[in-house]
Amino acid sequence: MNQILRDRLQRKLEVLSEEKAYQVLDYIEFLESKYAERPAGAAPFQKVAETLEDTLRAGRVPVNIIRGTMDAVGKAGRFLEKMAAAGRAAVEEASKQAPAGTPSAAVEEKPRAE
Repeated sequence: MNQILRDRLQRKLEVLSEEKAYQVLDYIEFLESKYAERPAGAAPFQKVAETLEDTLRAGRVPVNIIRGTMDAVGKAGRFLEKMAAAGRAAVEEASKQAPAGTPSAAVEEKPRAE
């Protein structure tokens, strides 16, 4: 999708109420199921959040409650992303500090009993 079309769609969506935006989302998902060559991919946590949102909508939960719930889920997702990034950085740092030829600096070889 080109950037001009993306911006135009964004402008149109911004002026709609959340209830109408959900109707647009439903229509887009219908079109995707009917015509898309491949389904749109999402990160695993994003898929969970979308499933939760769809479940709340199916249960006819008021939009303001859905909004609050999804805000909390979004914050949790950002926290988990930061934790994962910190974990990756720690692993990278540990692998840089490990001496060459050893699997990990934390693993020590013990003498064998003969």
